[in-house]
Amino acid sequence: MRVSCFKCALRACGLFKPVTPAELSFINDIKSGHLTLPAGTEIIHADDDNPDLYTVYSGWAFRFKTLPDGRRQILNFLLPGDLLGLQAAMFDAAQHGIEALTDIELCLLPRRKIWALFGQRPELAFDVTWLGSREESYVDENLMSVGRRSAAERIAALIVTLYKRADALGLVSKGTFAFPLNQQHLADALGLSRVHTNKTMARLRRMGMFTQANGSLTLTNPRVLERIAQHFDEEVALRPLV
Repeated sequence: MRVSCFKCALRACGLFKPVTPAELSFINDIKSGHLTLPAGTEIIHADDDNPDLYTVYSGWAFRFKTLPDGRRQILNFLLPGDLLGLQAAMFDAAQHGIEALTDIELCLLPRRKIWALFGQRPELAFDVTWLGSREESYVDENLMSVGRRSAAERIAALIVTLYKRADALGLVSKGTFAFPLNQQHLADALGLSRVHTNKTMARLRRMGMFTQANGSLTLTNPRVLERIAQHFDEEVALRPLV
């Protein structure tokens, strides 16, 4: 399947900074495929020695590391427009895995073509670097949660962050957005047990912070949830899309 970058539905949502026709043509030439994968597919395997890069076109994924005994830490969640595999491509082998959380569509960007940006299109190379730094900032925020926030604050911060990211992409309607995370995903992302996660989610629902049904979550008291999370409004800047 081939979706032209000139007909990219993501670029129409208003979140991404504009590019010149020449830049868009260059990005279109880099893209070598459009993949559709089912939920649960491991897109990048830990220890892959030649991973390509991908841009999420639709769907959700997550980046993770696993200990030898099977315990998993989810490092961050990936939504449409996010770049996958940059860290893996920087090393001799991938240091982490990436798994599709939902059915997902990906734009395939061969790593050898991405490196050409740094010699031929430095402004686009900067965009790639910016996207890598942005992903690092999400990991920083999650580390803050795991290290300093209470269980309720951790869950509130994650929900608020994902809500704002989805809203910027036009994926929120009347406070409701797709929320494909189950209790284990939350526990693995936030350093909590499933039991503690379940009890804390139930307490926040009883407090009237949100409701859940059919894989969706509706924020019913977003301002209070922000105060619980200590995660407040930030201006959403236009960001690159490669």
